[in-house]
Amino acid sequence: MTASLIIATYNWPRALKLVLESALKQTVLPDEILIADDGSTSETKNLVEEFQQKTSLPIHHIWHEDDGFRLSEIRNKSIKAAKSDYIIQVDGDTVLHPDFVKNHLHLAETNTFLSGSRVLLSEEVSKIAEQEILIKFSPFSKGIKNRFNATYLPLLNVFRKPKNEPLEKLIFQVRGCNMSFWKKDLLEVNGYNEDIRGWGREDSEIALRLLKKGVGFKKIKNAAIQYHLHHKEAPKNQLPFNDQLLNEAKKMKAFTTRNGIEKL
Repeated sequence: MTASLIIATYNWPRALKLVLESALKQTVLPDEILIADDGSTSETKNLVEEFQQKTSLPIHHIWHEDDGFRLSEIRNKSIKAAKSDYIIQVDGDTVLHPDFVKNHLHLAETNTFLSGSRVLLSEEVSKIAEQEILIKFSPFSKGIKNRFNATYLPLLNVFRKPKNEPLEKLIFQVRGCNMSFWKKDLLEVNGYNEDIRGWGREDSEIALRLLKKGVGFKKIKNAAIQYHLHHKEAPKNQLPFNDQLLNEAKKMKAFTTRNGIEKL
């Protein structure tokens, strides 16, 4: 079983540096890292090249031009480029617990996708983390808003069983910043729906289609922990349209999307 870690980013190289530092200090390393870059400037490119020079772990920079919020599209390009059996997906503003990759791999099951929680860091602590390249946090760290999510109890997840119903409830439990899938399953649903642009619902929509395909969903708690840096919320002006696309996907019998990894 091989694993690719996909990190989505856009014009926040100082945060990406924290993610990459935490990724390279994993107790179990992924087989490769792919930076899914939604059109950042050369500053991010330079940072990626810096990390490529300091590690033998393959790091690939998957980039397209800046044409608005196109997270679905850049993730699809990265999924297609990934060489591993298993995809672990995070955002470029999340610092990873040392056992993050290990937990995703140990909890992986055939015909199942996973989604974990996140720990929210305060604005003050996030700024300190950026300045000091701080990647070590615990439930007792200052500036944590939901400490229970930072409590490391991975054995609790052994008893969690994959679920497939009810769709309406499960699809809103996923967090795109902390998910993992078998690449085979992602390809069979044709990846993310690239009609979804702007913030919101791309993770729920792909989860819906995976569930329709018969893939089970397993929620991870107190394992695969990540710390989310504080930032201003993205504009949500596209959310009504994305909600409409999600509702259309609910009504369809098909579990593939026409505008995905392959253009059908």
